[in-house]
Amino acid sequence: MSTENVKDKMSKIKLIVFDVDGTMTDGKLYYSASGEELKRFSVRDGLGTILLNLAGLETAIITSENSPIVTARAKKLKIKNVILGSRKKINALSELANKLNVNFEQIAFVGDDLNDLEVLKTVGFSACPRNAVKAVREVVDFISVYDGGNGAIREIAEKILLSQNKSVSLPDNW
Repeated sequence: MSTENVKDKMSKIKLIVFDVDGTMTDGKLYYSASGEELKRFSVRDGLGTILLNLAGLETAIITSENSPIVTARAKKLKIKNVILGSRKKINALSELANKLNVNFEQIAFVGDDLNDLEVLKTVGFSACPRNAVKAVREVVDFISVYDGGNGAIREIAEKILLSQNKSVSLPDNW
C-alpha cells in the first residue's frame, strides 16, 4: 500500500483502540514471589495515548485479559473505554463503535497476535509493533519500527496525529 493511501486512512481516524499484551506492553508477564502478576508499560507510549486524547481523539482498550493492572493503566492514561476479557474482539469493537457513533473506517486498531486478526482486517487503519506475529504483519497497514511496549504505540500515535495536522507536543498548560 502506498504512503499516500496509508496517510489518507490515518487522516479519517476518530478512535484508536489498543490491544494490551504485546502492544502496550512487551508481551511478557512478570510474577512476584507471592504470585502477583505484573506488567511493564512504557511511559513514552503512555504519553502517546495522552497526546491522542489531548488532540480530541477517542482512545480505547480491548483485551482478552481480565486484569486490574490494565484498568489501573487505563485510568492513569485517561482512557475511558476499556473492555476486558473479550474473546471475540470484533463484537466488542462493534458495540464500542455504536456507543461512540463511529464507523469502522474511522477506527484504528493496534494489535500483535492471532486474536487481533479479525479486527485488524476490519478497521480503517491497522498497525502493529515490529515484533508482532507474522500473520499480523502480513495484513496491517503499518508496522512500527519499535517492539511492543518499547515505543510502538508512541510512533503510531504520532503518525496518526501528524496525518491529521495535529500537534505532537504538550500544550503549555498541561
